[in-house]
Amino acid sequence: MIKQHIPNALTSLNLASGMAGILFVLDGQLDYSAYLIFLAALFDFLDGFVARILKVSSEIGKQLDSLADMVTFGVLPAFILFSLIESNSDNTYLPYTAFLIGIFSALRLAKFNIDLRQSERFIGVPTPANALFISTLPFLSEKSPFFGNLLSNPTVLVAIGLIMSYLLIAELPLVALKFKDFSFSKNIFRYLVVASALISLILFGIAGIPFAIILYIALSITEALITRNA
Repeated sequence: MIKQHIPNALTSLNLASGMAGILFVLDGQLDYSAYLIFLAALFDFLDGFVARILKVSSEIGKQLDSLADMVTFGVLPAFILFSLIESNSDNTYLPYTAFLIGIFSALRLAKFNIDLRQSERFIGVPTPANALFISTLPFLSEKSPFFGNLLSNPTVLVAIGLIMSYLLIAELPLVALKFKDFSFSKNIFRYLVVASALISLILFGIAGIPFAIILYIALSITEALITRNA
């Protein structure tokens, strides 16, 4: 009886991390909100992993997972982007465009629950990837004066919000890191995604995550085009 509740407990920790992250955004501590997204992503991985190991998957676990992801990877990054736009703009209404991230994250999660095509590939950018991208923009601003100036432009921030909102629900097949075997020829793009992420992190630390996400999307598009033309 106890083991069947372990995955849901991990999902609840994901949700708690998201709620705590929102509090940090309201307190102006965007770096801590990003750290909590990292922690939540770990819990999000572990709940499914543990459920498979213990063989205790359930429908309520699936629904709870989506609800937790909505808060942590939908509402929280929307608040982070809202804060970034608000701190760089005198326009009262412009920051509210960030709420589109939350809305389209909800649509993305709803589609994922009913889309049977996403067993081997994602269709649209996963909400955790989007949340990691947005939450690490402040780190990129601090790392580079060029990106600091770029990301202090509210028009750029709004454009990022609109583009990422679209990519969440786009009919865009993206690489999923699900290895059926470890042969290089069958998993070349998976290995390229992992390698590009590691290189970005080694070179830039946390500030490299936005580059890793962009490379992930670019490599996925390349794979899709090659597969289509093969």
